[in-house]
Amino acid sequence: MNNSEQREEEAARRKVEEDATSPGRVFRDAAFAPEMVEIPAGEFLMGSPEDEEERGEDEGPQHRVVIPAPFALGKYAVTFEEFKRFLRKSGHDYKPKPEAADWGRGRRPVIFVSWNDAVAYCRWLGEKTGHDYRLPTEAEWEYACRAGTTTPFHFGETSSIDQANYNGNFTYGNGREGVYRMRTMEVERFPANAFGLHEMHGNVWEWCADCYETDAYEKYIDVYPDMVGDMKSCRGRVLRGGSWFNGPEDLRSASRDWDFSGNVDNGLGFRIARTLSR
Repeated sequence: MNNSEQREEEAARRKVEEDATSPGRVFRDAAFAPEMVEIPAGEFLMGSPEDEEERGEDEGPQHRVVIPAPFALGKYAVTFEEFKRFLRKSGHDYKPKPEAADWGRGRRPVIFVSWNDAVAYCRWLGEKTGHDYRLPTEAEWEYACRAGTTTPFHFGETSSIDQANYNGNFTYGNGREGVYRMRTMEVERFPANAFGLHEMHGNVWEWCADCYETDAYEKYIDVYPDMVGDMKSCRGRVLRGGSWFNGPEDLRSASRDWDFSGNVDNGLGFRIARTLSR
């Protein structure tokens, strides 16, 4: 091999190594594992400004959050087909409602999953792959959803049914009314944000790891992006992103909601996170 060929081979090797650790890369740890996107380290203002339309009292005060290291987040919500393998292999007790089948399954986001179901899936996937799978913290979720933006949605000041799946009978800002699909849509149906994540707004609410507290932003600013709340006595867990049956105000990047850890309905799903080792 001559010097030119050696240089080309070395350059190709370096590129492979860089791609394997570069923010934005998409990967799977196993054929049955969801696609993951590497989210870069950075910082952002968490919460909404006081003049944001439809702002909730639990969305402030805005505060700076530092994400100290890259992490991975699901490219889209966990699907029925991905969850089905987990059920088949693990024997986890899950009883989906009959309505779930009426819309189709496959690549639609799995619904009627409790926070406990989601945690069980993460635990099983971690055991099978040897990696630290988990639910995202609330701060990680909003950081990834915003993808560097400061507007109510990662796609701008208003919403449209071409950008997300929600109740199009309602509008936000100068947005126009649209169709109300009245069901979930397949994942990757809507454009990704700047980090390469699909359906961060709408389709299904997504469970986060944290306990829900109305004054979390006042009490726990210094501990973000770790989980907040008293985990031993926690019953209500954070939900983010809004769903197919919500109005657009609930889809905003800063919007917060919650439910009990064991509750399920046809708007509850989840997206997984993974800690990256360096």
